[in-house]
Amino acid sequence: MRQFDVFVLDDTSDFDSWIPQFEDPSLGWFHVKNWNDELEKLDAEWIVFAHRSIRIDRDFLNNLAQVIDGYPMVDAFAPRLKLEGKFIGGMVLDNSEGFSPIGENEQMRFVASPIPLIGVFSRRIIQRTGLFDKDMPAELQLADYSLRMYHAGGKMFSVPYLVAEPATEISFNYRLKNLTRDIWNLIYKCLPPANLICYTLWHPTTIGKWFQRKKILKFKCEKATALSKLSKKTIQEISV
Repeated sequence: MRQFDVFVLDDTSDFDSWIPQFEDPSLGWFHVKNWNDELEKLDAEWIVFAHRSIRIDRDFLNNLAQVIDGYPMVDAFAPRLKLEGKFIGGMVLDNSEGFSPIGENEQMRFVASPIPLIGVFSRRIIQRTGLFDKDMPAELQLADYSLRMYHAGGKMFSVPYLVAEPATEISFNYRLKNLTRDIWNLIYKCLPPANLICYTLWHPTTIGKWFQRKKILKFKCEKATALSKLSKKTIQEISV
């Protein structure tokens, strides 16, 4: 079994010109247009999901290996991104915005989700969580998956010294702008009604969605939260 598989999400017009940043027999590369494309081919203990604009090199993977060894009971990690001289960390639940990144000086802590550009999950928790929801916008799929992972009994940790850097200019909408209605769907699907009510009150334009809930969304909610292991205490730990 390999130590790492790296899934590279590519939404650019240069899809066919992509090549791995380096080759290693202990590393598997999967170049995909959506996260589910090759998910059944996992052969590694840990899987890195990264947008094409993120550099995945030996230094990052060596640091990741040290973090994994240091926290053997953690199921997933939210790397920080060094961008324009600032560090953008994992995301926590925020009643007003849905999600907000942790502060630059934040110490080690559990988070609700990685930033939309990169996340790391263990193979064991992926097997319990299942596939990504392709009905969610690409910018929210890692957040949706992370919350479903919490329901499956996993936890995501942010470690300050696990840092990724961009390899190319980032055009991906990783700041979750103009996604209010999609975030409402995600909260409805994955979090308790109290969270949904708070978010709705902050965004009155979503009130109509209370009366437009589709059967498929209700079905996904029931599927995600059935036999849930996500406690109120954990929700508090991963909130702002």
